[in-house]
This record gives sequence, structure tokens and C-alpha cells, in this order.
Amino acid sequence: MTQEPSEQPTDQPSEQPVDLGLLPLTSSVAADGRLSVGGVDLVDLAEEYGTPLFVYDEEHLRARCREALSSWGDGVAYATKAFLCKAMARLAHEEGMSLDVSTGGELHVALEAGVPAEKLVFHGNNKSPAELRSALSVGVGRVVVDSFDEIDRIETLLRGGTSSGHRLPVPTVLVRVTPGVEAHTHEFVRTGQEDSKFGFGLASGAAALAVERLRSSGLVNLAGIHAHIGSQVFRVESFAEEVEVLAGFFVPLGLDEMVIGGGLGVAYVAGEAAPTISQWAATVHDAARRSGIPSSVRITAEPGRSIVAGAGLTLYRVGTIKDLPGIRTYVAVDGGMSDNPRPVLYSSGYEAFLPRAVSASRPRAARVVGKHCESGDVLVADARVPRDLAVGDILATPVTGAYGYSMASNYNRVPRPAVVFVADGDARTVVRRESSADLVRLDV
Repeated sequence: MTQEPSEQPTDQPSEQPVDLGLLPLTSSVAADGRLSVGGVDLVDLAEEYGTPLFVYDEEHLRARCREALSSWGDGVAYATKAFLCKAMARLAHEEGMSLDVSTGGELHVALEAGVPAEKLVFHGNNKSPAELRSALSVGVGRVVVDSFDEIDRIETLLRGGTSSGHRLPVPTVLVRVTPGVEAHTHEFVRTGQEDSKFGFGLASGAAALAVERLRSSGLVNLAGIHAHIGSQVFRVESFAEEVEVLAGFFVPLGLDEMVIGGGLGVAYVAGEAAPTISQWAATVHDAARRSGIPSSVRITAEPGRSIVAGAGLTLYRVGTIKDLPGIRTYVAVDGGMSDNPRPVLYSSGYEAFLPRAVSASRPRAARVVGKHCESGDVLVADARVPRDLAVGDILATPVTGAYGYSMASNYNRVPRPAVVFVADGDARTVVRRESSADLVRLDV
């Protein structure tokens, strides 16, 4: 499987202590080498809340939301697919962000969290009539139209009204345009190329037809266009290219909004470096000016990973250490692919370290694996850990705040972990740990 370019393995993983730049914003190391985040000792946290455990630095989350708002302005939307629970939805809203939701389920969670419908952007390449009716009836801020079939469904719903006979409110829509820009990232998370399940092709003329049809329908308010080129993108020049390609199509339309999507990459392992949200926005706005896009146009984005990834880490307990002489050492923990499927899906790289000894060198080579009945259940393929790693130790993987909990499953009937937010010396549960009873709750 091709790897995400940001996660290409180095020739030899570092034996140095974990790079503190990969840890959450409020991380601090005590004199005895123990790590605290948000003023909370992580080993103590694991003992109190159990493992596996997702831990988020609340100040880190808020700082990234504030950076996004100051860089992009009003309308910038947090991409909830990266990580969503009611507490996260409330936090992003409190910090002034809109929220990007891509299914009826994400829409429901955001509304349950108290986020006003007008602050929601509704995505999806195959929105069902029920999902569209739910979004239209509550008055979501934007609907990103992705296909001609979706236009048919929206028009049918708007002509039919609600079950009580009232007309649905006129929605404000954006046209999802496929710009033909191929981001340098894993093939599974590229979205801007012509061969994509998303959007209306620019080169084929489908985007122009979609704009014409929506303008002539008289049923919707067409505000602008939307595009997305991929995820875990490190080259901000790719986003500049996206803007330059879109400008020739967009400017003659005289529309007021352009959304360039999300996808900004983050560093996962030592030696990687990623652009900041501010640098990303500056590059896009510079490209917009060069391309003749009027200054009156609202240009926004949808950061997700870059908001939450670095804020989170996962705590595990080591259960088995298996040395295979001349082959490798396996370190098995009490989680695995059910709480972080990214290594299995994308060969994604991660670091591993001991929160009790953050400053310790890591000379011991190991493969950190989970407890699932799969040889491919690998969390860190080429880990380096301290020599005195032992059964019972708490082991942490940093930068797991995005696409860990949100992609978690109950494979092998393993309950999903709890999620805690830490701040100012306190920890609070925002998602409780699943129980064995939860595993049969839906059975009939």
C-alpha cells in the first residue's frame, strides 16, 4: 500500500526521547520525567480512567480554533469528521467556528450539542432524502451540492414542503467543484482529481451545468462554490494551485463565496514539519489576489485534522512483550486497530513513548501491536521504546486526536475507549467508556 507522503519512514527511527513538538500544547515534563498535559499527570490519569484512553488538551483545541478564525475569518468551519462528540462541537462553536457535517448523524450530534443550524455546513456525496429533509427543515447555513441527483432530491423536497404542509425554507447552497488538482497524498484521501466520487467536474463542464441549473431553479440561493483536493496535504502550493484553477471558473460567475476545503497536514513522527493554519490561509489569500478574485469574496476553509490531531494522545497498557530472537520484539497493548485504524488503512506512522519517562532514550526496537485477531493489527510498526519497558507500563502514542475515536469500531467486540478533556489541572469525561452491556444494546 502506498504511504501518505508525510509519513514515509526514515531509514532508522530515532532512539532519542520523543520529540516534545509532537505533544499537546500544555505538555510539561516533571523533574522525574513524568508527563502532564493540562496540569494532569498522564500515568495517574490512566490509573483513574482506565485504558485505552483518548486524552485531549482543551487549551490546544481552543488555540487552534482561534488561529483558524483569525486566519480565515467568519465562516471557517471545523471538519467534524476528524473528531466529533457534543463537547467538541460546543467547544468549536464557543470559539466562533462553524461546523462542517457530512452525514445525518454528524448533523444530529452538532444540533444536540446546541450548535445553531445556521452555523452548520452540510456535506456528503450521497445525501439521502431523509438527511436532506432534516438539514433543510432546521435551516442549515449551507448545503454543499454534490451531484445532479442531489439537485433533483432538493427540488423535490422544496416543491413538496414539510409533512405538515408548510414550505421548507429556501436553502443557501454551494456547488462542489472537482478542480482536477491532484494533491500529493495517499490515494485513498485524494479528492480533487477528475476521477473522484465527489463533486462536479470542472474540465468536463459538469460544474458549469450544475451552476446553471441551480441558478435557473428559483428554489435555492446559490452563494458560491466549494472544492477539496485531499487530506494530509503538506504542500501549501497545492492549495494555491487549487485557487488558481478555480478562479477562471469562479470569477465570471459573480458569486460571493469560495470554500477551498480542508486537508492541511500535520506532523506525526519526528523529523516531520507541517505548515501552520496561518501560513495555509496566507498562501491561499495570496493566490486569490494574484488570480483576480475580488476582495469582497469570502474565502474560507474547513480545517479538521489540523485543529484536533496534535491535541490528542492515546494511553494504552502493555500486556505482553514477546521477543522473537533474530526477528523482532512485539509489544502488545490493550487497544489496537479498533481505536486507531489509520496504520492499517494508510500505513500511517506514529511514535510511542512512556509517559513515566518522557526524557528517556528509546534504544529498544519493537513493533507495537493491538489485541485483535489480525496479524495486521499494528499501531507502530517500527517503534523505539526505553530499554526498561515492562508489562503493566502505560504506553502513549501522540498525535491521535484526529481519526482515532471518530473511526473507532467494536471489532472483536472490543468496547470503544473513553474520551477525556484535560485543562487547568482537571480532567472531565466527555465520552464514557463503552461497557459489555453496550455491545448487545442493539441486538434484538
